[in-house]
Amino acid sequence: MAVKLRLKRMGAKKKPFYRIVAADSRAPRDGRFIEEVGYYDPTKMPAVVKVDEDKAMKWLSTGAIPTDTVRNIFSKEGIMKKFHESKMKK
Repeated sequence: MAVKLRLKRMGAKKKPFYRIVAADSRAPRDGRFIEEVGYYDPTKMPAVVKVDEDKAMKWLSTGAIPTDTVRNIFSKEGIMKKFHESKMKK
């Protein structure tokens, strides 16, 4: 089972709100997921992002592949840098 870290769209029409979830790559975008990792609200200025760093690191270390958007969010939050540093220590 290939696991991806990706965005799940929520909210009303024209008012998107996204949850960052770990999901099977074959599941639909807004369908079943394994675990919620955080959320992203682009409607606020500046955009609001909250990520549970421990959950994100756990999924990245077990081989979950982040989508491009989630990778950018994690990079801005500093999670990707910590993940790469933890890989280099091993």
